Amino acid sequence: MSSTLRDAENQPPPLAGHNVVTADLALVDAVVRHAGAGTVEDLVALGAEAGTAEAREHGMLANRHEPELTPYDRYGRRVDEVAFHPSWHWLMERAVGHGLQAAPWEQQAAGAAHAHVRRAAGFMAWSHTDPAHGCPISMTYAAVPALRTDDRLAKEWVPALASTSYDPGIRPVADKRGALAGMGMTEKQGGSDVRANVTEARPTGVDGEYTLHGHKWFTSAPMNDVFLVLAQAPDGLSCFLVPRALPDGSRNRLDVVRLKDKLGNRANASAELELDGTVGVRLGDEGRGVRTIIEMVAATRLDCVLGSTALMRHTLNEASWHVAHRSAFGGLLGDKPLMQNVVADLAVEAEAATALAIRLAAAVDADDDPHETALRRIALPLAKFWVCKRTPGFVAEALECLGGNGYVEESGLPLRYREAPLNSVWEGSGNVNALDVLRALAREPEALAAWITEVGRARGGDARLDRAVDDTLELLGETASQESGARRLAGRMAACLQGSLLVRFAPPEVADAFCGSRLGTSYDGTYGTLTSPGTDLASIVERATPVL
Repeated sequence: MSSTLRDAENQPPPLAGHNVVTADLALVDAVVRHAGAGTVEDLVALGAEAGTAEAREHGMLANRHEPELTPYDRYGRRVDEVAFHPSWHWLMERAVGHGLQAAPWEQQAAGAAHAHVRRAAGFMAWSHTDPAHGCPISMTYAAVPALRTDDRLAKEWVPALASTSYDPGIRPVADKRGALAGMGMTEKQGGSDVRANVTEARPTGVDGEYTLHGHKWFTSAPMNDVFLVLAQAPDGLSCFLVPRALPDGSRNRLDVVRLKDKLGNRANASAELELDGTVGVRLGDEGRGVRTIIEMVAATRLDCVLGSTALMRHTLNEASWHVAHRSAFGGLLGDKPLMQNVVADLAVEAEAATALAIRLAAAVDADDDPHETALRRIALPLAKFWVCKRTPGFVAEALECLGGNGYVEESGLPLRYREAPLNSVWEGSGNVNALDVLRALAREPEALAAWITEVGRARGGDARLDRAVDDTLELLGETASQESGARRLAGRMAACLQGSLLVRFAPPEVADAFCGSRLGTSYDGTYGTLTSPGTDLASIVERATPVL
């Protein structure tokens, strides 16, 4: 019998109706390990909604209908409004409602345990719907540590940023049920080199108040309520809080020059801003701007790791689901040994990223533990460098598992492929993070001690890991002061950290596959080349495949 397009034979059923949290066994295991089964139960409703066809459709619509900038109203008055599609607001309302923005900081301050692990797992799971709206959610999360350098500003803003009420629109914070934060750090002449900023901050004579004069080259979410920006004050580079609306209800002077035409998502608005008399309130001391935002940078790096891990997991779900239901060359793709090797290899990579991401979130929860603080200092730039750098190749390989079906926009994978390089660029490129590792090693000996302690907890569990740790320590002695070797060192340290977590906690076949490939001497980075004798590829694939 002839087949027509209408018949749609040999096509996998839609991947909708699964629980994004409970179907991710690597995530469940990591959350239970660090925060208990109750935290997983608390995320079940979020995971169920994230896996619905409705959520998938809203993610597609938000990116199909891009934000629109209106610089002036009909009377010629400057308004700088950015309008979003209703699907954007649907996604944002639920992300805020689930407490994925700044809520864990207030929960932690109130004595709640595991608030950051819960939020990290929820952020990863909800990112399956759409990666774009995670940007304002992440910036709001990251703003709180910087705001806490000033008690008065923290009391004014943190409760609104931590609120689980989504309340869009430009109004004074006192008139809002909830607020969102953005950041404007980079300028066109400097980029990551923020000390090259030329925006000028002029004191007004009112305590802590300045007017800003200059530009910002890349400010995401210009409709957010408040922004943290860097500018040159009389005593040097300083950090400022810039509200979108002033207390009297008038609009602060934030001229949106244009929205960026970006490589990746289309749903989030990233803008170029001109500042000319813009009111800002100093946050921290003059000349200490970088020091003020350092904890914000750490929080943003964590979210880069979470977001990249979510991209891995989402595309792995699509790949494993497709090959489990698609037949070719006389049988299911998922039963073909070579395809099993590819999907198993992707699954090992995603599980290693997940284990490391949730481990870092647990370190944020344990903010009063010296070991956890030191580990966070070294492991965040390591993870940011390694996981984010691995993501583009991962997503490309997952897309290829679907063949032509993965190359069309309807699958959602082209969007994820374009989005995959973002987190490696955002908040410091690969070089910036690799150099930050060298800086930590040179200036903070407790950071290296924390890494040695952490990987040492798996000592004796796998001889290949033990050799890799020893080799990395030797490499560290050779290259710790050599900039050209920073990437190699950062990659090895990150892989050893991942390996130590998998050896201790993952199923034996996952740990074996990771150590036999990533820590072996012949690994060339190509997925689908697992060679450990007796590795149970089918079990690894089964563990990674969603179940409706």
